[in-house]
Amino acid sequence: MRMYLGLTLALAVSTFAAPESLPARLGYAADARLLIIHADDAGLSHGVNVATAEAIETGSVSSFSVMAPSPWLPEIAALCRDNPHWDVGVHLALTSEWKRYRWGSVASAADVPGLLDDDGYMYKDIVSVALRAKPEEVERELRAQIDRVIALGIDPTHLDTHMGAVYARPEFFEVYYRLGVEYGIPVMVSSPTGPAIARAQAEGYPIDDRYLDIVRNGPLPAIDELITGVANDELDARTQDYRDVIRGLPAGVTQIIVHLATDSAETRAITSAWRRRHNDYRIFTDPAMAQFLDEQNVKLVGWRDLHALIAE
Repeated sequence: MRMYLGLTLALAVSTFAAPESLPARLGYAADARLLIIHADDAGLSHGVNVATAEAIETGSVSSFSVMAPSPWLPEIAALCRDNPHWDVGVHLALTSEWKRYRWGSVASAADVPGLLDDDGYMYKDIVSVALRAKPEEVERELRAQIDRVIALGIDPTHLDTHMGAVYARPEFFEVYYRLGVEYGIPVMVSSPTGPAIARAQAEGYPIDDRYLDIVRNGPLPAIDELITGVANDELDARTQDYRDVIRGLPAGVTQIIVHLATDSAETRAITSAWRRRHNDYRIFTDPAMAQFLDEQNVKLVGWRDLHALIAE
C-alpha cells in the first residue's frame, strides 16, 4: 500500500464500495450490457485520422484516444476542436514499435534519457522501457503528453495506454493512476474482479496486489471488462469474431479496443497489420454493426459518461 497511501489524493473516497453496479450509476438498469467501442492511435497517420473521424461521427465507435508524440496529432486535434462532442482521451505512449516509423518523447530528451534508445526514439518493446526508464522519467513524459493534448484544445475524457506500457512496473502504473486523479480524468483500468485479473495475467500483464490496491482504493471509476482484440484478420472472419464477442457480453460496462485506418500506401508502409486496421475501419463504419448492436440490446456509452461519475 506504500505507493498509494503516500499520494496526496483529495478525492480518495472509494467508488467501489457503492452497492450499485456501474450501469446503475450511469442511469441504466443494473443488468444492462453497455459497450465502449474504443479506437486507439489517432494522430498516428492521416489514414488513421480519416478512419477514426468517420467511425466516431457516423459509425459505431463511441470513443477514441490521441497519441501526443505522433506526427499527425495537429490534424486530429483540429478535427477535435471542430467537434467538441467527440469522446477523446490521451493514448499515453512509452514505446515506438515500428521499424521505419518512429517517434521520440514529448518531454525534453535530456529529461527522459531512460525512455530513449541510441537513435533518440522511444524503445520498440515494453521490456526495454521497464529495464531502463525511471518512474520520474515516466511521470515527466506522461505529464508532457497530457499537457500537449490539452494545449491543442482537447478536453480529455480519459487516459489510456499504448501497448499497455504503463503496466510494465507497478511504479509506472502508480504514476498513470495518480496523474488521472490529479487531472480529474478517468484512466482505463478494469475492475479488480477475479475473471478480469485472470484475463489480464493471461495476456502477459504482471497484475498483482500492488496494482489492485491502487484501483480498489482509488477514486476513479473502472470498467467491468476489457477486450483488447480478436484473432482473425480477414474481413468476414473478423466481423464474426466481433459479433461473437458482442453476443456474449456480460452485464456491466465492457470496452472493445479497435484500430482503424484507411487502406493506403501510407498505412501499408507504417505497419504490416494494415489489413487488420483497415478491416476494423470497414466493420465499425458499416451500418450493419449498428443494427447488430441494437438487435443484441447492447447500448453504446463512452468515457465521457464515466468521467461524469468523478463529480458524484
